[in-house]
Amino acid sequence: MLILTFILLYFLLKDKSILIILLCSFIIINFIINPNICIKGSLLGSQLFFYKVFPSLFPFLIITNIIMSFNGIHLYSKIFGKILCYPLGLPKESSFALLVSLLCGYPLGAKYSCDLYERKIIDYRTCSRLLNIASNASPLFIVGSVGVAMLNDKKLGYILLLGNYLSCFFISLVIKRKSPNYIKKENYALTNNKDVKNFGDILKNSVENSINTSLSVGGFIIIFTIISNIIKNSIVINTILKNLSSLFKIYPSILEGLTFGMVEMTNGCNIIASTNLDSGVKILFIGFLLGFSGLCIIWQCSSFMSKHGFSLWTYSKYKIIQGIFGSICSYILYKLMLVPKNLETFNTASSKSINSIIFLGIVFILILPNIIYRFRKQL
Repeated sequence: MLILTFILLYFLLKDKSILIILLCSFIIINFIINPNICIKGSLLGSQLFFYKVFPSLFPFLIITNIIMSFNGIHLYSKIFGKILCYPLGLPKESSFALLVSLLCGYPLGAKYSCDLYERKIIDYRTCSRLLNIASNASPLFIVGSVGVAMLNDKKLGYILLLGNYLSCFFISLVIKRKSPNYIKKENYALTNNKDVKNFGDILKNSVENSINTSLSVGGFIIIFTIISNIIKNSIVINTILKNLSSLFKIYPSILEGLTFGMVEMTNGCNIIASTNLDSGVKILFIGFLLGFSGLCIIWQCSSFMSKHGFSLWTYSKYKIIQGIFGSICSYILYKLMLVPKNLETFNTASSKSINSIIFLGIVFILILPNIIYRFRKQL
């Protein structure tokens, strides 16, 4: 049955439109057969968007759009350009997208990378690299949602966060560096004395743009939550997962978490975190999902990339590699920072010691790229 499934997918993938039509037909059939499951998924997706994503995403989009309208990119490139961009092989004008990605995560790194290209601040080759480098999960999601809410340990959230940041650095070493066609400073200034806009106009445009972007993200979240709910309640898919689990001797919850996580990251992380496995094993698989991000996030990013002709396949390929890096880095950091097996028996002194190690780790990651850059420059 497994071989027949792969053969069928092979022939279907030759014509992507057929695969998309069959997938949409499958969702429609499930709406008819199991309307409660689909409606429940739609409500869960809506709640996730309106109560968790929209309150933080919408105001941030407005503020960043205002910053860009007042030529904030030029200011940030002067302040953070050398520290953030040169070690990654990027022009300093990329610093704004990198900062947005570091602070807010998916899919805003892709959005502002494409905005820089659309405004002719960076060239096509630079943007194609930047898309995969400015690509990480939100610190608030990793530490708050995954670390505190799912794993019940803030320290594990910080470890996953550091591993996620490191995966972005290592992916910059993997992607081939090409000399960008630098654009002259006078060409990428977003505002000048001749066309300075009224703040009211800028605020209005920023709000409208933020509403469109937020609704687009919300639509992706809802549709993929519906798909995840259908998969979770499908007897056929659950049977296949059980057979695969027994065939390859994989823990059922891990296989289930990876399957759902590759569709929608949050659901997969929650399933893996709820298992009775060792924390190190959980870190290993959750680290992969945070780096890979899932199809929901990948297609959110694709909505910004597609109009400029950036390859979704190339982006997805590097996301898989980033997921592997994220998994390995997170596991190594876990072993280095949390040597004692029973985390619950830590006394206050041990807890302070670990917090100090985490702080030093953050500082080390911040200065490491600059050290490497200076070392390579001397060579």
